Amino acid sequence: MDAFYASVEQRDNPELRGKPIAVGHAEQRGVVAAASYEARKYGVRSAMSSQKAKRLCPDLIFVHGRMDVYKAVSRQIHEIFHDYTDLIEPISLDEAFLDVTENKKNIPLAVTIAKEIKRRIREELHLIASAGVSYNKFLAKIASDYRKPNGLCTIHPDQALDFIARLPIESFWGVGPVTARKMHTLGIHNGSQLRECSAEMLARQFGKMGAIYHAFARGIDERPVEAVRIRKSVGCEHTLERDIARKSSVIIELYHVATELVGRIARSGFKGNTLTLKIKFHDFNQITRSQSRHEELDTLDKILPLAKELLQEVEYESHPIRLIGLSVSNPVKEERTAKGRWEQLSFEFSDWK
Repeated sequence: MDAFYASVEQRDNPELRGKPIAVGHAEQRGVVAAASYEARKYGVRSAMSSQKAKRLCPDLIFVHGRMDVYKAVSRQIHEIFHDYTDLIEPISLDEAFLDVTENKKNIPLAVTIAKEIKRRIREELHLIASAGVSYNKFLAKIASDYRKPNGLCTIHPDQALDFIARLPIESFWGVGPVTARKMHTLGIHNGSQLRECSAEMLARQFGKMGAIYHAFARGIDERPVEAVRIRKSVGCEHTLERDIARKSSVIIELYHVATELVGRIARSGFKGNTLTLKIKFHDFNQITRSQSRHEELDTLDKILPLAKELLQEVEYESHPIRLIGLSVSNPVKEERTAKGRWEQLSFEFSDWK
């Protein structure tokens, strides 16, 4: 979906249409959860501080998020998907993979299905979607982002290697800003240069991801579309009202995050044994620290002491903290969601700040 949260708000409130809007809070500690395309023209992006967003776009309109509404619209979108296939793998509320190799309407071309789905979303839900069509998930994901907004891009097998060769390394799935900078220092700026690297060299530089990058550069991605998803983590995070560096204040905030995490674990029934602490500092740099146990991490008396232990590895007295997050991962046993039902269990904006 294109600018999903912001587009839903503009759809439901005609006064916002054609104007730069941001979903989130405008307060000093606010963070942009989503931005309309009118706002993106000014450089406003999700996860940006509200203060920076307002500097970039003085006319920016902030709208409080309505997660229940976005989830309801997401379910409507998936109902349209299910008219064509049940092989649907959600990535988030507004994005999913569909395997239409064999589809319910016996439509021979995937691009025809993509056009139909885009049309139905526009006519039935009054929203705009972009679609990418290709022979694997890696290329389909790239294609879906290639011509946004309202885009439709097909990457044919005969064109894939040439397309990947021209692709900036930042556009590769799994390459974030830190990895991109490391790639640049190694002289890797595009798919063609990545393809010249050996599997051994990439594994040495990037660990397990090295083999994935090596395959992606050659247009290879053998992951199937998984209609039944495995829950991999449960987490939450709090953006603080002010930066903090005093130990007592940090421990209090850590307690609040841990308490919320325990509640989420209880509601989801998730069982994991790895705890990850996420810290974002006042300058927006962030770090994570993780530790595993042989037992399930599902109660406060198990999670909080371990969280404190992880916190001891973080230097924050001269580097104030802006955000604290905790998550439990590494499922003790595979727990699959029911077919057609799913839940986003990654870090969330718990208070839209």
